[in-house]
Amino acid sequence: MPPQLFDLDLLARRRARAAAAPGGPADFLHAVAADEIADRLAEVNRSFRSPAVISPRGDVWADRLRAAGAPAARVVPDAETLDLAPGAHDLVVHGLALHWANDPVGQLVQSRRALAPDGLFLGALFGAGSLAELRAALGEAEVAETGGLSPRVAPMGEIRDLGSLLQRAGFAMPVADSLRADARYPDALALMRDLRAMGETNVMRSRLARPTPARVFARAAAIYRERFGAPDGRVRASFEIVVLTGWAPGAGQPKPLRPGSAAARLADALGVAERGLGESADPGRRDD
Repeated sequence: MPPQLFDLDLLARRRARAAAAPGGPADFLHAVAADEIADRLAEVNRSFRSPAVISPRGDVWADRLRAAGAPAARVVPDAETLDLAPGAHDLVVHGLALHWANDPVGQLVQSRRALAPDGLFLGALFGAGSLAELRAALGEAEVAETGGLSPRVAPMGEIRDLGSLLQRAGFAMPVADSLRADARYPDALALMRDLRAMGETNVMRSRLARPTPARVFARAAAIYRERFGAPDGRVRASFEIVVLTGWAPGAGQPKPLRPGSAAARLADALGVAERGLGESADPGRRDD
């Protein structure tokens, strides 16, 4: 069983609290990511007939997919076991939830199995560049005020590592890239309130069990403003959204050549003489 890094019951309660708040949850980052996915779908020369969306804010994502010309998507929650039938969909979108998965490879494998042959998977999740400013400010403030350091911002994957998850899950033609979304807040405390309104606060099982002294947050806010303040007096918060693209294997897809199967030598194509490993291009030169 994969390590249980996150308390998913607590995550569900915090998402429910955010949804029940006056005005509903703060979902602007879901809108940004969903718009990016919709733009990419518009560039795919294919009509999708049976899309599925995996997301805690599936309504936001389904609306964006419809705007891109896709039919109404089946929306399912990002539970550990996804409510998806094998081969039932030609498009699966995982919307800004994979960063909370205790078993992200398992989520990707289930998504691939839900695709028909040559079906498309698109996923969006927060990457390692997200909340770097908050992570630094909280860490320095906690050390200064308490002499210790506890996990406060969840670890998020590097783009190269996240791309390798697609290969492990069995997707063909895997691609990972990212976009950056910056936000501005009056101060770090306003950012933390917004994270609460998103349902994106700390649910790591290793989080500090006792309440944090208020002086830690006050010092973190001062550090944040000093280091990451904008000329207008506000502070910036960085979010890296990694987009994962992969295809369910299909008969008509291009495949890499087998080693040694090339029909022509690279030396012939370049018009140069072929040399053995370690052999100099200049016969009179010695590589001592």
